[in-house]
Amino acid sequence: MQNEYMYQLLKKMKEGDQQAFRMMYDATYQDVYRTVSFLVDHQQDREDVMNEIYMQMWTSLANYDTNRPFHFWLNGLVIRQVKRFRVKSWRRFRIFERIRAFSREEPHWDQPSVLMDGTKQMITQAIQKLTDKQRSVIVLRFFHDYKLEEIATLLEIPLGTVKSRYHAGLQVLRKNLSNLPPERMEEINAN
Repeated sequence: MQNEYMYQLLKKMKEGDQQAFRMMYDATYQDVYRTVSFLVDHQQDREDVMNEIYMQMWTSLANYDTNRPFHFWLNGLVIRQVKRFRVKSWRRFRIFERIRAFSREEPHWDQPSVLMDGTKQMITQAIQKLTDKQRSVIVLRFFHDYKLEEIATLLEIPLGTVKSRYHAGLQVLRKNLSNLPPERMEEINAN
């Protein structure tokens, strides 16, 4: 039912219906924001990436293949926009490296539904310690339940590379989360 609703909104959006776009935005914002929050460190950068994602969604509707699941397509947009952001950020950093444009800040969570308890905060902090490449794989696997093969397709990298990043990321998480309650550790170790 949810997919049918999304397809109806997409059809209206292709016809230029801005109200359908607002409805699509409302239906997907929280999930997209959660993913971006794990992949982009700074609040202002997250907002920029979010804007780019939805602008890209609007402009690339004609390219959407209705034979593919909508959320798979949307998460592909998210990953590509985060990659573009990182490339732009790296270029900017190199230009302004002496100005120290990228100071580290503590993650600021302005969406209470994203993280609700201390355990989730610990997990979030552990995920933030992963490399960007490991973090992308872990977020797509655990928060979006994609299979490793699907992640390889989304990231446009070989399956072996995904497996390597996945297992390396899990090792780092296990090491950093060794003091979690036993039931949470069982969830992580099961994967």
